[in-house]
Amino acid sequence: MDRRRRELLELKAIVLQAISHPLRLAILDVLRRGEQCVCDIARRVGAKRSNVSRHLSVMANAGVLSYRKEGLMVYYRLCCPCILEALECVTRVLREQGDRRRTLLRKL
Repeated sequence: MDRRRRELLELKAIVLQAISHPLRLAILDVLRRGEQCVCDIARRVGAKRSNVSRHLSVMANAGVLSYRKEGLMVYYRLCCPCILEALECVTRVLREQGDRRRTLLRKL
């Protein structure tokens, strides 16, 4: 594998690592509705603001989210909403696994 291909794969891994946490996935789900302030995100996911801020920072540093400040408020949004399509694909994978497991169990 050449250096450029390896670098691209490493960058993809950074993005995937940045979203690979249940709370971060919940945050992405909240942000599917559009830009939200940290306080609203925290309320909707049922977590402390400080914890949510830490997770938002990880995703922003990976380029998944962008943010803007308005006075004391910080608003986050998805940089590329198409990431939600990738998450839908994961849901389809889980459904397929469930279908295979059910079929296997019926054969027992």
